[in-house]
Amino acid sequence: MKISIVIPAHNEAETIAQCLASVQIAIDQLPSTFTASVLVVLDSCTDDTLRIVQAAGVDYLCCYYQCVGQVRDLGIRHAIVNGATWLACTDADSSVSADWLLQQIEHIRHQKTDMICGVVTVDNWSHLSLYTKKAYMAHYQDKMGHRHVHGANLSFSKEAYLASGGLAALACHEDVDLVNRFEAQCYAITWSNRVRVLTSSRLQARAKEGFGAFLANLETVS
Repeated sequence: MKISIVIPAHNEAETIAQCLASVQIAIDQLPSTFTASVLVVLDSCTDDTLRIVQAAGVDYLCCYYQCVGQVRDLGIRHAIVNGATWLACTDADSSVSADWLLQQIEHIRHQKTDMICGVVTVDNWSHLSLYTKKAYMAHYQDKMGHRHVHGANLSFSKEAYLASGGLAALACHEDVDLVNRFEAQCYAITWSNRVRVLTSSRLQARAKEGFGAFLANLETVS
């Protein structure tokens, strides 16, 4: 199995180094029978994100789509052309757990799995209201069989991705759209809370209807 970790980034100079460090730790846990590589897709970056990625020594592409669906799809298809058979997606403002890839492999080994939808943990509640935290915790199902979809913690096989048509050119909810098409085509999806990612609680969302916007809406209600 050749794994490729694809990370879209738009002006993520403050977080990309930590993200890449966490991914490398996860790669280092893999048995020698597995290979893994990282690909960052920089979209319309005007800050130091590129310099930080170059310093980390990982592969990257540059584009000017300003559309996360196109950005992810570009990276995934590039990785597939270069031999990737399993694609693991996270975001530049997130940090994966040390066993992030190992847990994915365990699922693949023990049950038919074409896609894994993992969970996220919020990194910091201190700047958010108590109402927001309680409302989020009441909503979120941190358990096996959950039904949450996060682009920051989504992985799948090359074959299923290509057969499904890949990610659509959507500015948000491209991940939900992809999962819906996997389900419509009866691919095996594992909804796992063993595959975990720590994600940013910033309210200045890169995607207008993404995770940050969800938290910001809760703050508005409070």
